[in-house]
Amino acid sequence: MSADAEIVTMLTRLAGAWNAGDATAYAALFTEDADYITFAGTDSRGREEIESSHRWLFEGPLKGSTMPAPGDVLVKPLADGAVLVIARGGTSAGGDLRDSVVSFTAVRTAEGWRFASFQNTRVAS
Repeated sequence: MSADAEIVTMLTRLAGAWNAGDATAYAALFTEDADYITFAGTDSRGREEIESSHRWLFEGPLKGSTMPAPGDVLVKPLADGAVLVIARGGTSAGGDLRDSVVSFTAVRTAEGWRFASFQNTRVAS
């Protein structure tokens, strides 16, 4: 499987974990020391913080929200075993899609490809 296909599979798994409200599965797609920056500028550092913050979101304010698999995916090689990923994404709560452009740095690890960083920017209406 090509790196591009593996990254698209990871993005699909990320959306599936979100839709299931599974913070553990969601965070497992990130490296142990990943940085996760939300559209509001909150920076979670590390897989454990990513899991904890998403557990709170999935049990609270974003309970029942959904995420379509990201589209318009660009995978740009940076170095051997590292790529930049830019995609359209977003979440839907109560039927309102909050459209975003998201970027990730993905790295090849002993566990396979994992996201080492994430940045979410809302699309201006």
